[in-house]
Amino acid sequence: MPASIKIGTRASKLALWQANWVQSALNEKFPDQKIELVTIKTKGDKILDVPLAKVGGKGLFVKEIEQALLGGRIDLAVHSMKDMPAEIPDGLCIGAVPQREDPADVLVARDGLAFSKLKRGALIGTSSLRRAAQLQHARPDISIVPLRGNLDTRLKKLQTENLDAVVLAAAGIKRLELTHRITEYLQADIMLPAVGQGALCIEMRQDDPVIGPMLAALDHPDSRAVVLGERAFLKRLGGSCQVPIAGHGEIVTATFALTGLVADVDGSRLIKAALSGPADDTEAIGVQLAEQLIARGADKILEELNTLEH
Repeated sequence: MPASIKIGTRASKLALWQANWVQSALNEKFPDQKIELVTIKTKGDKILDVPLAKVGGKGLFVKEIEQALLGGRIDLAVHSMKDMPAEIPDGLCIGAVPQREDPADVLVARDGLAFSKLKRGALIGTSSLRRAAQLQHARPDISIVPLRGNLDTRLKKLQTENLDAVVLAAAGIKRLELTHRITEYLQADIMLPAVGQGALCIEMRQDDPVIGPMLAALDHPDSRAVVLGERAFLKRLGGSCQVPIAGHGEIVTATFALTGLVADVDGSRLIKAALSGPADDTEAIGVQLAEQLIARGADKILEELNTLEH
């Protein structure tokens, strides 16, 4: 065993909560092993005045951490699964997916009003194209205000930017014990979650003989299977932060059910479908669902969005 195992993480309050959780879970199972956290600043942490989609989408919050992992400066990395690009760099792999937290999105409204009760023209803050598209699809009258920053910052901006509401992931709010701020859990028919939302990704070097067996102890097989199915869906669509793609699966009595959507940035076109099949075949189901959406025109939306980007 190495003298000390180093966990790489971003320095935001939520990222540190997640890394500390992994550290505690490993300490419990391997009490004699010294484990420490190493904080790493990512591009997404440095560029806060530009919408994510304009900076380069997925990978913004993981690339520098992955470089540290490949370079041997850290031994494992803890990420939010929804920040993970569909492609993982050669030499790295997902070592564990612990049990997933609630994948839903929540509304935090300044005056405690539910989404349907917000005034016409209400200002809703989010940096996510996925959230913006679905919000505007449900209520074309509302206005979306780009909102960057960590969870605390976005909650503060509800007041400072005079917003009517912000939309955030339930998982982050729960992990930071801020559930009293939640106005409403948005149902999946209004707001389908991001691929991997609510799940952690513990990344490691491939075939690491020390870290591999340790992380296996933290893996939750159903959570991993569901997330891999969602990620196969995303990968087949070539998804990134620049594109409003949502995907949410669950396993119930050995059946994997997956719902996915692709939308225009303004929510005017939204293509949605669901598919289910055996729980031991989640990745194939993810690919099949993506192909159904492509057959219904999702590829046209994606091509148009990519053209706009370039």
